[in-house]
Amino acid sequence: MSHALLSASGAHRWLSCTPSAKLEEQFPDSTSTYAEEGTLAHELCEIKVNKALLGMPTKTYNSTLKKIKGNDLYQTEMDKYTDEYLDYILEKVHSFDSPPTVIVEKKVDFSSYVPEGFGTADCIILGDGELHIVDFKYGKGVEVSAEYNPQMMLYALGAYLEYSFLFQIEAVKMTIVQPRIGNISEYSMLVEDLLYWAGVTVKPRAQMAWNGEGDYVAGDHCKFCRAKASCRERARKNLEAEKFELKEGPLLSLEEIGEALKKAIDLAKWAEDLKEYALAESLKGNDIPGWKAVEGRGSRNFTDNDLAIKKLKEAGIAEELLYERKQYTLAQIEKMVGTKEFKKIVGDLVVKNPGKPTLVVDTDKREKITNKVTAAEDFADEI
Repeated sequence: MSHALLSASGAHRWLSCTPSAKLEEQFPDSTSTYAEEGTLAHELCEIKVNKALLGMPTKTYNSTLKKIKGNDLYQTEMDKYTDEYLDYILEKVHSFDSPPTVIVEKKVDFSSYVPEGFGTADCIILGDGELHIVDFKYGKGVEVSAEYNPQMMLYALGAYLEYSFLFQIEAVKMTIVQPRIGNISEYSMLVEDLLYWAGVTVKPRAQMAWNGEGDYVAGDHCKFCRAKASCRERARKNLEAEKFELKEGPLLSLEEIGEALKKAIDLAKWAEDLKEYALAESLKGNDIPGWKAVEGRGSRNFTDNDLAIKKLKEAGIAEELLYERKQYTLAQIEKMVGTKEFKKIVGDLVVKNPGKPTLVVDTDKREKITNKVTAAEDFADEI
């Protein structure tokens, strides 16, 4: 599958740091099990929408489904999460006054604004003067917002450029469905605002990125950059954190702790990226002054487990001493039984315990908690 230099998925990065796209070309593109799982889940989404709305023959659906389920990365929970994506699309389709046009896994071209720019929209819904882009994300590590999301906006731009001749489109809606963390994020804007952004912001910065021009800028967008470990600008930004100015006095104020914590977290992430990169270079035979790669602590295993257990039993070791009887976790049992059947059998015996307090940035959507006793609670204790 070909990938554009200035991809929609990397737009947040190359719009913020224009020379990064060319810089990344020096580093090999890599994949991961998580990415491969996401690709498989997308394939499942595609056939489900095709069957439900676009008349995919049952025989074709079943044969494709069998192939997907035969993949080593397939898990039964994938079925549940892709159903949630399908349910969202069906709900939106049925909300139109008249049946809308639905297009699945559509390659969209926005090269009139971004050199050789293209991407693939998971689902496009057209009707009632609206162009709706729906994007499925299987990841659960980071919650993704659709609000002013450049990837989604470029998909919308490409779809608008192709379909505006056939449909009256006044507004665009963009939705990210991220079912594994219960995130459905929606954002709408007028077509004129989308085109203004494309012309004023995207087009000139895309040309700079294509030419490898502009200043390097470090920030949150560095996370998925292939040059993040050895990028000099990122190093400069993180090392400047050492210049953090402290007030007088033996103890830090809460304000200083808040500011220092933000810098420390960024430094920790950078240090991990540096360590991973340095290890890879060391294993290639390149010297990193002051550091070397060594073999970590290994583990011991039987060459023949069954034979080892047999010999231990023959030597008089009791079988119950060789095995650990351990109940599966609630989540594992639910996965094996199936969510619906699990709720039916033991749903009334399930209680959700509060999670361990954790510190997050104040933009996190979760409700703030405190150990401070309120006046009402204090009064209740005295009664």
